[in-house]
Amino acid sequence: MELFAGIDVGKDILEVSIRPDDIRKTFSNDEDGRINLARLLVTMKPALTVLEASGGYQIPVVEVLALRGLNVVVVNPRQIRDFAKAIGKIAKTDAIDAEVIARFGEVIRPEIRPLKDVDAQRLQALVARRRQLVQMLTEEKNRLQIATPWTKADIEAHIEWLTGCIDKAGKDISGLIKKTPLWRDKENLLRTFKGIGPVNACTLLARLPELGQLNRKKIAALVGLAPINRDSGKYRGRRTIFGGRADVRAALYMATLSAVSHNPVIKVFYEHLIHAGKLPKVALTACMHKVLIILNAMVRTNTPWCAR
Repeated sequence: MELFAGIDVGKDILEVSIRPDDIRKTFSNDEDGRINLARLLVTMKPALTVLEASGGYQIPVVEVLALRGLNVVVVNPRQIRDFAKAIGKIAKTDAIDAEVIARFGEVIRPEIRPLKDVDAQRLQALVARRRQLVQMLTEEKNRLQIATPWTKADIEAHIEWLTGCIDKAGKDISGLIKKTPLWRDKENLLRTFKGIGPVNACTLLARLPELGQLNRKKIAALVGLAPINRDSGKYRGRRTIFGGRADVRAALYMATLSAVSHNPVIKVFYEHLIHAGKLPKVALTACMHKVLIILNAMVRTNTPWCAR
């Protein structure tokens, strides 16, 4: 009989449920607790161990379990919550969450994906940190416009410091990519597409490693650019996009804005949609989808961009 483990990850506590044996355990979320958790699971040998993404608290847990050869999957918390509602689990405690996660693994059997190595985790962390710094810089620049004489100097000093941090993060990202031949070649390949700059290329490398490995429908759904039907009976609702990786969509949005002006293929496609009566936002979303499909094909076939 196959066993399935669900782990609810908190800042201090790891709540574990193993089904269908209905085993429940609690461990501290520190080095000793994670090792004891791994020993239990190695003994039980579950077919699958499922965790929610918990703001980064799950990362050391996943590493400890994966090093011991356990099949580990990290899933989106929204999927777990929707599953809980579907099976009538309205109450929410750590123990209940762990049980729901275990049942999710037992029923849904989410696909096991390769875990990122240390360099991939570092690249993702650096890209995320740069994005945070840029957001803080934008906020400070907005504050500067309405700043009083008593706070203006402090805000200007903070802007200067943030600018330096962003430059350093950019250099760290560039250095990490250059020392890895596969990333370096993929970055050069992506940047042959008019509209993809260094920041967008780094975001795609860090946050969309599946690029070139999935078909066009799966990659669009993964990013959140696949149109979702809203039909019922005779009613035909407007197609919308939903879910996916917001930071990747943000990078593609900026790339598409540039491509609409400078990439002849995307420019013609956008103008065609506008002339057909599409709203600018709808046309831009369609162009984002097209850009993603083109980039996916470029990486899959290792072919630089060619307007022809």
